[in-house]
Amino acid sequence: MVEPIVEDMSLKLDAAPRLRTRVADAIRAAISANRFAPGSRLVEGELCTLLGVSRTTVREALRELESEGLISSQGGRLTVSIVGAKEAAEIYQVRVVLESLAARLFVRNASEAHMATLEACVNDLAAAYEKYEPSVFLTTKAALYEALFAGAGNDVAASMLRQIHTKVSQLRAASLSSPGRARASIAEIRGLFDALQARDEELAAVLTVRHIENASDAAMRSQFQTEPKPKRALR
Repeated sequence: MVEPIVEDMSLKLDAAPRLRTRVADAIRAAISANRFAPGSRLVEGELCTLLGVSRTTVREALRELESEGLISSQGGRLTVSIVGAKEAAEIYQVRVVLESLAARLFVRNASEAHMATLEACVNDLAAAYEKYEPSVFLTTKAALYEALFAGAGNDVAASMLRQIHTKVSQLRAASLSSPGRARASIAEIRGLFDALQARDEELAAVLTVRHIENASDAAMRSQFQTEPKPKRALR
């Protein structure tokens, strides 16, 4: 016998993000800001107190972060994952591909409003570089990328890059500790913005690759003592 369709079954979704998602976002942000440093232990009870939520909610959020590779579990002990040299190199390889795609899509799809927002974010980031405070810098950097993603209009690439950037944040402090890297970095970003504003897709992609390669070289040299790779000439 065929079961009758239940007419009053609601498929309506709650527009507000679930508590677990907000908790995962908070822990993810703390990892990005190095409040929870690589290798540090995460204790469920302490997180419950810190965040004011139940152990079940914290446990669900931690499972989500573990699936992303941000935390590791061994013998019931949870720790913030440590990015090794091989993984770091692979992260930057993927970042190059996705961010150069985002730059190309921004040139094709961004409105003038998107361009104005990105320009404001570049200026805010320049100010954050001048007076470096990790929490302010990370927030400002995230805002710049969100402006880039909004103009690019590819939600899948944006989602993948957000996850990658959380891991990159663990390496960013190392790259910015390299002498002169902070000043060079904002100069590269300003050059990239100029290419985006000129709607020069090829140059924007090339400058994105160059910026990420320079950041990668600085981080890898500072954190893993690797030698920088030879650069390709700009067109």
